[in-house]
Formats: sequence, C-alpha cells, structure tokens
Amino acid sequence: MATLIPIYNACLPRMTAGEKHLAKILESQLEDDYYCWYDVPIGGKSLHPDFIILHPYRGLLVLEVKDWKASTLLSINKDKATILDKDSGKAKEVANPFGQSRGYIIALINMLSRDPQLNLHLKDSKTKPLLSYGYGVVLSNITRAEFNKGELGNVIPDHCVICKDELSGVAALEMFQERLWGMFPYVPARPLTVPQIDRIRWHIFPELRIGEQRDMFDPAETKVELPDILKIMDIQQEQLARSLGDGHRIIHGVAGSGKTMILGYRAEHLAKFMQKPILVLCFNRPLADMLKYKMVQNNLNHKVHVRTFHQWCNQQLSAYNIPRSRNSDLNTMFEENVQKVIDHAETGIIPKGQYDAILIDEGHDFADEWYKLIVQMVNPDNPCLLVLYDDAQSIYSKDKRKLVFSKVGINARGRTIILKLNYRNTKEILTVAKFFAEQLLVERKENDEDAIPLLEPVGAGLNGDVPVLIKLPSMHHEVRKIIEILYEHQRNGMDWHNMAVLCRNNKTINVVQEAVQANGIPVHGEEVEGIGVHVMTMHKSKGLEFALVCIAEVGNRNVCYEDIDKEAQLLYVAMTRATKNLVMTCHSSSLFAPQLSDAITAVNYTTSMDQ
Repeated sequence: MATLIPIYNACLPRMTAGEKHLAKILESQLEDDYYCWYDVPIGGKSLHPDFIILHPYRGLLVLEVKDWKASTLLSINKDKATILDKDSGKAKEVANPFGQSRGYIIALINMLSRDPQLNLHLKDSKTKPLLSYGYGVVLSNITRAEFNKGELGNVIPDHCVICKDELSGVAALEMFQERLWGMFPYVPARPLTVPQIDRIRWHIFPELRIGEQRDMFDPAETKVELPDILKIMDIQQEQLARSLGDGHRIIHGVAGSGKTMILGYRAEHLAKFMQKPILVLCFNRPLADMLKYKMVQNNLNHKVHVRTFHQWCNQQLSAYNIPRSRNSDLNTMFEENVQKVIDHAETGIIPKGQYDAILIDEGHDFADEWYKLIVQMVNPDNPCLLVLYDDAQSIYSKDKRKLVFSKVGINARGRTIILKLNYRNTKEILTVAKFFAEQLLVERKENDEDAIPLLEPVGAGLNGDVPVLIKLPSMHHEVRKIIEILYEHQRNGMDWHNMAVLCRNNKTINVVQEAVQANGIPVHGEEVEGIGVHVMTMHKSKGLEFALVCIAEVGNRNVCYEDIDKEAQLLYVAMTRATKNLVMTCHSSSLFAPQLSDAITAVNYTTSMDQ
C-alpha cells in the first residue's frame, strides 16, 4: 500500500471525482515503497502538480488529472485545449495537461540537478540526473476508444495517458503499475538510497526543512549551499503535518519527535487562507523567541502571532486598558494577571473568538484554567486548535497527569496522534536519559486518549558518543573543564552557537558566563540570532536543541529546590537538549551521580558488546 500525502480523507474536500478515483488506486494498487503527494506545493514558487509519485527503483513521475468528457473537449493542441465549461455553457481555453506535467517535472529535475549528490558524473566533467523521470495525463472520463477516435495521440503520446476504462476492472488494475512504468524513458541501473530520497524531498518540499530558509527553487539562484546532514521531516511527520484538519486536535509526542516543527508547518499552512490572526502560545520565552524569529524569516509575523502565555495575557490587559497586577512576588503577579484576563473575558470586556486558529506548544506546562480561557479565544464558527505536549517534560505544573482534555473544553476524541520516535538525540544520549529517568516513564494504568498518557521515547537510530559525567572537586574546577570542552569542540569545527551550558539557577549562570567570557568565548545574548555559546537555565532550554550540551552542577543539593522527582524530570529535559554530545559535571555529593554513573556504565557496556 503506497503512502499518500496528505491522507485520503484530508484530500477529499478539494479533489475532483477523477482525482479521488486515482488517489484510491494509487494508495491501494501500488506497493509500500511508493510515495504519492496530492496537490502539494513544490519549491519556492509553489507549483501545484496534481500528483507526484516517487519510487526508489523508477524515479519521479508527475500526473495531471482531467475529468473532461469527449463531448466537452472541443479542441486541443500542444499548448492549449478548448473545453465546454459546465457551469457557463461557454467555451474556454485551458492549458494542455500534458504540457503542464512536462513543465512541472522539468522544473523539478532542473532544481535537483544542482545537487552534486543527485547527479551521475560522466566523462569530460559532464553530469546527468541520477534518477529517471516521467510525466503523463489521466483522463478519467475519456475511454481509450474515444481517445483514439479524437486523434488525441497527436498531442498527448499514447504511452503517457491513462484513460477511463484503464482505471477500472480487475485486468486494468493489474496492469496499472506497468502503465505508470511505461511513462519512464528508462529504468535506472541502481535504486535510490534512503539519503538520496531524503535529499529529493528536501529540495522539492522546502517547507519540510528544519531551520532552513526557503528560497532554493528560484531559477535565478546559481549556487546552492547544502548541509552535509539533511534535517527534514520523515514521511510520517510530513503526512501528519499535511493532513491535520480543522477542529480540536492533540499530538502526544516525546522530546525530539518533531512537535515544534509540525507546529511551524501548521502555522504557515493556516496563514495562507485564514482571515483572522493565528496565535502560537508557548510556556518558555526562548522557545517563543525562536518561533517568532522563524515567522519573521518567512514574512508571516503579521499573520502569525507568537507569544508566551503570560506575554499574551499582558498584551490583552494592555489592549483593553485593564490595570495589571503590581504584586512584588512574580509568581503571584503572573497568577493575578491571568485571573484578570479570565474574569474580563467572562464579562465581555476582553472579546472572545479573536483568532482563527490557536496552536499550543509545551502544552504539558499549561494549567487547566489556561486551557479553558484559550478555547474561548478561537473563532467558534470554525474552531481550529492544536495542542502539542510531552508529559515527561512537564517541569512547571503540579500533577499534570490528571488533566482530562474534555473537562477543559478541548474535544479531540478520535483526533489525537502519538509520536514516539525521537529524532533529536543519538541512541546513546537517549538511552542514558531514559535509564536515568526510568521512574518517570512508567506505563499509565488508565487507557483514555482524552487524558495525558506518559510516553516512552524510542530512538530513530542515530549513533554518537556516550554521554559523560565528570566528577570534580569544586564548581571552579567544573567551569574550567567546561571551558576546555567548549574550546575542544570549536577546534573540531563546531560553531559556538551550536553549544550550550545549562545550569540549575541564575547564580550558577552568572559564574559560568563571567568565566566563559573571560576566556575569550562569546556568549549568546538575549536576541535569538547570535553567534555565542548559549548559557541558560535548564528551564529556559525547553523546546530548544544544541549539538553540544554541558550541564553544570548536576544534582547539587544546594541548588535543587523541589522534590527529587521534579529535579530528575528537569535534568531529563536538560539532557535531551543535546543532539550529538552531552557532558555533565558535578562536585561534592550529587543527588544523581550514582544513577547517572549506572546509566553511562550500562550504555558503555552495551556499546562495547555491539562492537
């Protein structure tokens, strides 16, 4: 069964009858290694082929579908067709679909040919595309006999068209795959590899890229900078992102499963056709700043408003001239401001339904009363609400596992999705973090999709160095060691902005920042786009990721304020910020040194056995 993107039900509202019929056949008649995209914009210019088909043994195929009837097709040449419009009853000119499909595939191949890894290198420095490609037309209401009688083969080659009677019946369906293969000029000597398939998707669908600007489809661009390791949504993530419909929806996802990436794609997609603004809410300011910066990059900041929940509350109070709390205690002030927004929304002073869509990241840290307020802010005529969370990362709220979404006004039964694969961390980092936090990742007894489940992450197969725990005599020695490690990775080619030092509190941050800067290492400022090492608290690191993460004063009894479970949960979040290298330092009697040492020893033993 082929993978159809978006899923069939999500495509239905905009499909013609012929497209629906073809989509069912593609999905049911093709094998698992076929990928099919329906009406998905490609490249920076957002070209819209009806169907794109990718197969590792064949290559790329573009199909255009027309529901014309022989009686309504008045004339056709190589460029244009004249058809009888069924609504007006008048003749109108449209593009020849064969020419359309040819134009789309040539644009794709020209783009792909800029990538050296997608070319065959011939003699005399010549190259040719690595993959074969084809294009054709599906005439869902014209039989082969009618096609021949109308001499349509003069403008659409016989082997590049599939007719009505070739889309039904057992015999026809058995030959369907061969008809598709017949549209390819040749069969490549070697199949595409998985990395090559990912590179193709990276070029064709730029919105799937993680952290990349999207202007690479412009023909005027002559040079393309390609990363050595592509970061792109996998097929499941892409299918999910493109298939999300309206209404209330929930995504349960482990750390590193691509939740924030899906949220960003969803926001961009909704911004194309919604009239009112789209609101993105986070708990943590650094994550909100990062998302806001991405929206500015993509020129969407006028339509997509990114805020922390408390920033949004303050904005609402200011907009409607409601005095803010002046309480000297920050937590109390935040709570009082939230309550003011809730109260004034109830009285109507703060209007409801301000947004066409609200997307919530870090939903595991949102309180019940926040959700009840947020639900009221979505346009009631077409409520579009998406909540993403991972309860293993809930480090602010108390007893969040008891949340039942239906009780706070979120009706998402039957519209919940679970993402268990972790794409951020190496197998070694994830295994150590899981081993350490095992007490947090127990199975829930209740089996209710409306409540928050506790998911155990599964690694996606990336390998790297085993995390290390370095025990030192004092904090001074810890900082010196961290500086050595930062310089070592910088000498090995890692940029400063890909490194982070995470601390439990601001006092430790001040010590680390001062020492790091005194040793000539730049420190990242408050602005999102910077060149220095990120020095921040574990709390502020939520939702972010860095190639190298150093965690200082791990388990120091003097800086751990909450109960052991909460501290362990916070450390788990900090550990899973690392994508390649994780270094932890501690001194004196660390609360977690024994458990971490056991976890690292177990992973080292497993790694040595595998070798």
